[in-house]
Amino acid sequence: MKIQSRLKGAAAPIALSIAMMAQPVLAQDDDSIATVDSADDADAVIIVTGSRIARSQLNEPNPITGVNAEQIERSGDVNVVDTLVRNPALLGSVGSAGSAGSNTGVGLGYTGVNLLDLRNLGVNRTLVLVNGKRHVAGVPESAAVDISSVPQDLIERIDVLTGGASAIYGADGVSGVVNFVLKRDFEGLNLRAQTGWTTYGDGNQTLLSATAGKNFADGRGNIAVSYEYARQERVDTRDRNYLGNNSRFYGLIRNPDDIPDDPNVPDRILIGNTGWADSSMDGAVDLDLDGIPDYTGSGKVYDRGQVLSQSGGLAIGGSNTPRAGYYGDIVPETERHVGNALFSYELSPAIRFFAEGKYAKMKAFSISQPSFDFYTVMQADNFYLNDRFGDLVQGPALLSRDNFDLGQRGEYNDRETWRVVAGFEGEISDHARYEISYVYGETSANVRNSHARIADRYFAALDSIDDGTGKPVCRIDVDGTGIIDPDNYGGPAVSFTPGANSGCVPLNLLGEGVASQAAIDWMTRESLSSSKVTQSVASGSVSGDFGKFFELPGGPIGFAFGAEYRRETSEATFDEYYRNGWYADSAQFANSKGDFDVSEVFGELNVPIFEGAPLAETLSFGAAIRLSDYSSIGSTTAWKVDGVYAPIPDIRFRATYSESVRAPNIGELYGAQAGGYLFIDDPCDLNNINDGTEYRIANCKTLLGGLGLTPDEIANFEPSSDAEANTSILGFSSGNPNLKAEKAKTWTAGVVLRPSFAPRLAMSFDWYNIVIDGAINTATAQDLAELCVDQPTLANQFCPNIDRNPTTGFVTGWRSFPQNVAKFETAGFDATVNYSVPLGDLGQLDSSLVVGYLNKLNYFSSPGATVDSDLSEPYKPQWTAAWDLAWTIGDVTASYSLTWWDKTRRYTTEQLAGNPDISDPKYFFYKARVEHDIRVSADFDDRFTVYGGINNLFNTKPDLALDYPVSAFGRFAYIGVKAKLGSFF
Repeated sequence: MKIQSRLKGAAAPIALSIAMMAQPVLAQDDDSIATVDSADDADAVIIVTGSRIARSQLNEPNPITGVNAEQIERSGDVNVVDTLVRNPALLGSVGSAGSAGSNTGVGLGYTGVNLLDLRNLGVNRTLVLVNGKRHVAGVPESAAVDISSVPQDLIERIDVLTGGASAIYGADGVSGVVNFVLKRDFEGLNLRAQTGWTTYGDGNQTLLSATAGKNFADGRGNIAVSYEYARQERVDTRDRNYLGNNSRFYGLIRNPDDIPDDPNVPDRILIGNTGWADSSMDGAVDLDLDGIPDYTGSGKVYDRGQVLSQSGGLAIGGSNTPRAGYYGDIVPETERHVGNALFSYELSPAIRFFAEGKYAKMKAFSISQPSFDFYTVMQADNFYLNDRFGDLVQGPALLSRDNFDLGQRGEYNDRETWRVVAGFEGEISDHARYEISYVYGETSANVRNSHARIADRYFAALDSIDDGTGKPVCRIDVDGTGIIDPDNYGGPAVSFTPGANSGCVPLNLLGEGVASQAAIDWMTRESLSSSKVTQSVASGSVSGDFGKFFELPGGPIGFAFGAEYRRETSEATFDEYYRNGWYADSAQFANSKGDFDVSEVFGELNVPIFEGAPLAETLSFGAAIRLSDYSSIGSTTAWKVDGVYAPIPDIRFRATYSESVRAPNIGELYGAQAGGYLFIDDPCDLNNINDGTEYRIANCKTLLGGLGLTPDEIANFEPSSDAEANTSILGFSSGNPNLKAEKAKTWTAGVVLRPSFAPRLAMSFDWYNIVIDGAINTATAQDLAELCVDQPTLANQFCPNIDRNPTTGFVTGWRSFPQNVAKFETAGFDATVNYSVPLGDLGQLDSSLVVGYLNKLNYFSSPGATVDSDLSEPYKPQWTAAWDLAWTIGDVTASYSLTWWDKTRRYTTEQLAGNPDISDPKYFFYKARVEHDIRVSADFDDRFTVYGGINNLFNTKPDLALDYPVSAFGRFAYIGVKAKLGSFF
């Protein structure tokens, strides 16, 4: 049976799988996005993303943009998310740079994980499908899919649809859906090998893939297998001279010549060679307890450099630890193995069995910033203190230190994903088809964190004394108790038994590299946590049309209906040191476990009123509804209506309106309580009090006045001048079983132009508007402190979750859990222009341009709260554009790509409103992103292709940032070869 007849009237998204050898489409060509055999098949009846009803692609009402296999290959990326972030809808997604170093939060298992964020509404609001079916999550307690588990070379195309997804596919898609359509019905053997490196000689990337397939039984059956291997080397910030230890590491810092503030002088100026004030890599030792270091740990007089007031603890030069090289990796080390098997066999037109299986193993490693000490107490009889400073020691001393020599904290993330799909489909009649299927997916992960300091062992090893023979010994081995500094740890020994046989090894931190390996080994360990998420989906559907009974002037009414059952589980297990809070540099985590199931029924109609009529070349409308019953939150309803109108063949108007839902995920509902220490930059600090909403100043005065502080004390309130405000603060977070579903209202309206006088030209314009009410929001500790005082009144849900010292007013604790209190609004448009120009003997020129415009991106923290506009903030530029140009002449193709983002705000609108002199106006914005890529490929004998390219051709660098608006990865060159061979079996 031919592919075309098999797809006609197909019942379900499995029919999204188009023949692998079909002609590629131009990027973002909305009306060519479903690949067809030729231009003459533009009206072929196929299944498209966003509908279960077979219809002409030209009659699809949903705006779909996307990327095809050729574009992915031309990008030179081995991480497909790095390609997708060129799409205006996916700018905020987490690619290579976002899953490395200090970006990941060591201990959370996000290293090397790639997540999609559609319309900047969050990774949990982006529904990811593979061949129209759900995919198991890659992160515990979440619905977010790790895209690295999708085999890159097996992708036929990626469809990106905004809004209207919940009625078709269920919850989680309030912002839309991203559907990965994989190649199927493959015959032959394809091989590919690619390698590349940066202009600095590092960051090597390797990609190897093989796909083999065979048709059998006169084309009624097909079997295909594929294997893909990809590796990326990690790159440290110290490997870039503009970020590393030889760099002056410029930043916009509080102007030391503008204190007190002069409104005519910029508050922040460009300053280089900055470091962490009064902290050193070999130790900063304060012998007289005045809060100022007297000596380095190596015994030299401490050079404080120029301490910068109100800068967040920075200084210029001196003995201080430089910020350059402090933040870990630019990209992580990753390695993935992905194997796939696909099988289908048509027993008869009434029954076709299909199955696919996947196994993916991913490994990732990245280092973050080092551990550090801040005013750690060393007792007066400390062995190493007296050995270093002798008679200068008159009592206890304070030590501040950045512990590079103890090993920078790193995270190893080993993940495995299994996924199996099996089912039957076939014809019920000439006008109806069915499909039943079952999907099972499982992701398990083991996360190891290196150089984790065990708090009680660390302080016991640091508290060393003379054993009477001139040798160091741990005090806790001598008297069985010792001194464990309560300001730094707060408890007795818990991970070992004090006494002569405790195993404690004295630790020397006075100097760089002086600590013995035995001491390091005793007081650090490699932590371990594990997680597992599973997903089971059983579904059945029937689709077709009513052509057997009647037809409208535009054709028969199409329908689809069915039912689905889904169950999700998640569990995370942490070692006892995590559970008991025994690590000095990590939050306290509790084991978590949760699950839910949902039963759903759905239906869809497409009503073609006219087709080929005067002034009504096409007129149709459609509707869909899904009723869901969750074990966790009860019943929900999602629905949509849509329409398409083409007065003439050259122009088509399309529109959709939908009401979607997102049920809370397992973590939001059942996440176990976990404690952690976080820094909070107090919004009532004199440095920050003008950076909030119009309510902040008055609320801070009221809040602190309620604690008994006098007006004069309030006026002079400056937490940053006190050490209490410069320490991390213990708080707790957990899930909330009382959450309800989010509700989103989305409408889109657009026009598609295919002028008959320019048959190779296709243009589209689509406006979108999304409003999410009752949005689930989990405020961070910093957010809680700010939201408390930025509301119209202190009588809000945020203030009760922030504790303050009744004497000083400083924040002393926080509690965070998700709530249905937020509201999101976003609107904008996507426009595409695709044009192909034949050049005769000079070949053909293909151009594809996509332009995105963000009109608004608003966040309301609670009902009635002041709007927080994120428009033009990082990764949320108002204007974006991506242009691809390819020139093919004979067997050679040369291509060029331009990625452009508009400039974005360095400071929020609230900050600029409160501090118009915050900096020189030329620094109000990050520079625009302008990145150029080139590629050349040559075909030989229709069997072999050799290609090479350069990404970031002009080696564009970040703008006073580690990775924005471009990554610090740098110029990247790659070469590769492909082979298309004949029959394999």
